[in-house]
Amino acid sequence: MTDANQNQNPEDHIDPETGEVRQPGTEGQAADAAGPSGAPAASADDSASDEELTVEDILNAAPEEPIQGDFSPAEKLAAERLEDLQRVTAEYANYRKRTEAGREVERERTTGEVAKVLLPVLDDLDRAEKHGDLDGDAPFSQIAAKLRGAAEKLGLKPFGAVGETFDPNVHEAIFQQPTPGAEGETVLDVVETGYTLGSTLLRAAKVVVAVPAS
Repeated sequence: MTDANQNQNPEDHIDPETGEVRQPGTEGQAADAAGPSGAPAASADDSASDEELTVEDILNAAPEEPIQGDFSPAEKLAAERLEDLQRVTAEYANYRKRTEAGREVERERTTGEVAKVLLPVLDDLDRAEKHGDLDGDAPFSQIAAKLRGAAEKLGLKPFGAVGETFDPNVHEAIFQQPTPGAEGETVLDVVETGYTLGSTLLRAAKVVVAVPAS
């Protein structure tokens, strides 16, 4: 036995963490593996970033002009797939717009069918108002106000007033009255109020039209 072996403490050959006997020459290898701070060395996989890209990130990063030049087959394939993704995304956005517009039209149509039931009642209220039956705070006038408020909440909007320019798209002329001083076709009297619901014409206004006297 050499002097070096005699001077070594037996405890120096025992691993304090595992309690196993260290083999000669392994201390340096363990130190190298542990790194300068004693912690296990980080691998390349641990340091890699795991950031996830969303579809919007991919689309925003896409070039506006088609990729040109000398690129590898993999790069060309990636560019083609990106263009496909952009096209599909645009088609889906257009589909959503068409679907939402169709739903709005269908909603207006359904509400319009319900609102048409109220039109005769609203016509009776207009006639009663012309005869002065809705003047004051009578119970009938309060009921009329509630019915008109309910129709307004449904989206019904009345139109048609004396003095308006006659428009065949929204007015139905039931009679033409030659009127002195009239310079064009205007509404002389409203026989039946017209109503719209959103962008839908539920009923044209029936009117008497004033025309220039010959």
